[in-house]
Amino acid sequence: MEDGPTRHDAPRAATAAPARAAGQRAGLLRALVPTVVGLLVLTGCQAGLPDLEPARTPSATAESEPAPSSTTDDATPTTTPSETPSAEPTPTEAPEPAPTPTEAPAPAPTETETTPPPAAEPPPPAEPAELERGANGDRVVALQSRLAELGYFIGAPDGDFGPGTQQAVWALQKAAGISRDGVVGPATQAALDHGVRPQAQTGSGKVIEIDLDRQLLLAVEDGRVVTVINASSGNGERFEAKGRSYRAGTPTGTFQVGRQVDANYESSLELGSMWRPKFFTGGIAVHGSGSIPPWPASHGCIRVANSAMNWIWDTWGAPPGTTVVVY
Repeated sequence: MEDGPTRHDAPRAATAAPARAAGQRAGLLRALVPTVVGLLVLTGCQAGLPDLEPARTPSATAESEPAPSSTTDDATPTTTPSETPSAEPTPTEAPEPAPTPTEAPAPAPTETETTPPPAAEPPPPAEPAELERGANGDRVVALQSRLAELGYFIGAPDGDFGPGTQQAVWALQKAAGISRDGVVGPATQAALDHGVRPQAQTGSGKVIEIDLDRQLLLAVEDGRVVTVINASSGNGERFEAKGRSYRAGTPTGTFQVGRQVDANYESSLELGSMWRPKFFTGGIAVHGSGSIPPWPASHGCIRVANSAMNWIWDTWGAPPGTTVVVY
């Protein structure tokens, strides 16, 4: 019969009404939650959301007592938590801000030992502008080569400014009429550069010319000076020998080589030794000696260096009969 509710239906209707009301509210919440979440995503704000715990799903009976379970087939099914979406999405952690790059701290200044710069080596001593006896090196070689080129008697260039080089420098200075100091200074260098050499007084044959004013011996061939030799003639002073007095002079004129001794000859007047003498008048000879200063110093003979006398004998010749001109 469907005229009205039966007695058995009254309790069921009484319990069903609250359940339906709770279900309607849960459905309303389910409909509103997606809309609210969408608005929050768009606005980036969480204001207005209910204060719900993460992963907490609101129950259909959040505001009412739980409805008693119905044992009849007509009972309205209740909503299980698994069927209800979360009222609030799980909050996500905001990304950590990127670390701000910081400048590396400057290294602390360290004390360094200051090494003093190496001391500059002192410049080598400058070569003296002048050359004199005792010097050596390339400049001396150049000097010796130039003297030989001009015809002054000198040995092979060896870079040693010894007595032989000094003799040749004296001869050059005598020929140039400059100071006879044996030092190659500006005036002597100028004489070298200009090629100063004496001229012969004779024009033919092999002749020994002796220039007393300039204290030079010239080996001449047909008017050409072959070699210029430093010489020392009589000094003009008086001297005593074997009880007699003599004047240390060298006669002038034209003579010839006469007697000659190819050895070390002792003076008959006990005046010393004469190396390989070639006499041209009386006891006056051209001979070798160990002392030939740049001025007159002999007893009347013509002194030349022993090496120069050897050259006259062994290289140039000057046999007996050779003309000797003293002026």
